[in-house]
Amino acid sequence: MNTIKVNSKNTLMIAHRGMSGIELENTNAAFIAAGNRSHFGIETDVHKTADGKYIIIHDDNTGRVATEDISVEGSNFDTLRNLTLIHKGDSTRKELCLPTLKEYVNTCKRYEKVGVLELKNEFTYEEIGEIIGEIKECDYIENIIFISFCFDNLVRVRQYLPCSVVQFLVDDFTQDLPDRLVEHKFDLDIHYKALTKENIDLLHSKGIKINCWTVDTAEEGQQLIDWSVDYVTSNILE
Repeated sequence: MNTIKVNSKNTLMIAHRGMSGIELENTNAAFIAAGNRSHFGIETDVHKTADGKYIIIHDDNTGRVATEDISVEGSNFDTLRNLTLIHKGDSTRKELCLPTLKEYVNTCKRYEKVGVLELKNEFTYEEIGEIIGEIKECDYIENIIFISFCFDNLVRVRQYLPCSVVQFLVDDFTQDLPDRLVEHKFDLDIHYKALTKENIDLLHSKGIKINCWTVDTAEEGQQLIDWSVDYVTSNILE
């Protein structure tokens, strides 16, 4: 398999959970596949394990990507790390495992990609500090965009990192959204079907940059690019 090409113009392309249209999502293989392509950034998701470590996976439970279905935040790191992962029915690829936060960041750094890090569920102020600390240990904090459906997570990021890019994740566009973003100096990461040319223009008039997820057809991707969204997040578009 390969990516589907679009004319990205000035829009920056983000590989969703790594190059997950080709490799198993949120694995080092998917991050490397994105690193070897033209994407501006690599998106992923971080959870905290029961023993206080930070691990990369999207869901709260492992059943969709592993042979065992267990709670991520209710399990220890070693248990999660040793799970057998499944890609397209194949559970024989022993190199596939759930990555650490630092492995993800270091892969972004190695391939000079911006990291787009989704903070899954709600983290405390101290936990946000720990996540930022791990990224700083990789000497890559200035190249990370933080995203979250939890508004308070982004407020806490701002307390540590006043100048970092943060994007509020939403499913829908609401009338109060632009002013709320302006108040907190947040950008937006929105489901692409909620976007129109009119609300894109409105957001841009207020200085808000727009990321959209998850766009996997060339036709839809090109429409959003032609409407001048700032980022397109995709499993397969390049």
